Amino acid sequence: QVQLVESGGGLVQPGGSLRLSCETSGFTLDDHAIGWFRRAPGKEREGISCISRINSSDGKANYADSVKGRFTISRDNAKNTVYLQMHSLKPEDPAVYYCAADKGWRWECDLRRALYDYWGQGTQVTVSS
Repeated sequence: QVQLVESGGGLVQPGGSLRLSCETSGFTLDDHAIGWFRRAPGKEREGISCISRINSSDGKANYADSVKGRFTISRDNAKNTVYLQMHSLKPEDPAVYYCAADKGWRWECDLRRALYDYWGQGTQVTVSS
């Protein structure tokens, strides 16, 4: 059974940092691109970061402009886990954060949510002083 379980969300002050984890099971992580998405109240779910499958583009990462330079995605295949390190959190970053897996073969990962096949339940990130 395919599962993705996010953790690491919480309350942080503006300018603070959090590291989200996406623990996966039921599929081979190497063969899937993994994306991080978020949905803020009243907004659509947006893709913010993804990391390519290992055997294409060497696991290249992509980022939305809104998080570029502040967030870093990484994967630990030995632990079947993908991380999203978030720094310099802003008042516009609060949302439910989701990870998702794309089983399709693409040279680079893509932030379009329609491409992702499996989703986690999400973890809440709140930024407030």
